[in-house]
Amino acid sequence: MGYNIGVRLIEDFLARSNVGRCHDFRETADVIAKVAFKMYLGITPTITNWSPAGDEFSLILENNPLVDFVELPDNHSNLIYSNMLCGVLRGALEMVQMAVDIKFAQDTLKGDSVTEIRMKFIRRIEDNLPAGEE
Repeated sequence: MGYNIGVRLIEDFLARSNVGRCHDFRETADVIAKVAFKMYLGITPTITNWSPAGDEFSLILENNPLVDFVELPDNHSNLIYSNMLCGVLRGALEMVQMAVDIKFAQDTLKGDSVTEIRMKFIRRIEDNLPAGEE
């Protein structure tokens, strides 16, 4: 959920932010946390829990504005209400040639103290040009 929003949102983000191409995954993490989240949700998540290989990190949201005034009914306790954020991030990053795996590790709606989104770099997506157009 949210993937199509991310696919379309990246154009707006690039036009409004004046951010250039990121050179590595750490720089991408900084832009996501310090520019994108601030621009669209008014928050700045903390970047933490980097993997030793530098290909995986966590975004910690002390405050998740998407869950303000939300209570999950008992019969929907497995719902990850803010999962749209994962889709938005995945869709936007795919449009800038990054395949990533994104999932919720913690959620304040589930009783956790913070919301944690885990992001893992999978691979660079190569442009597939039609035959003869190199």
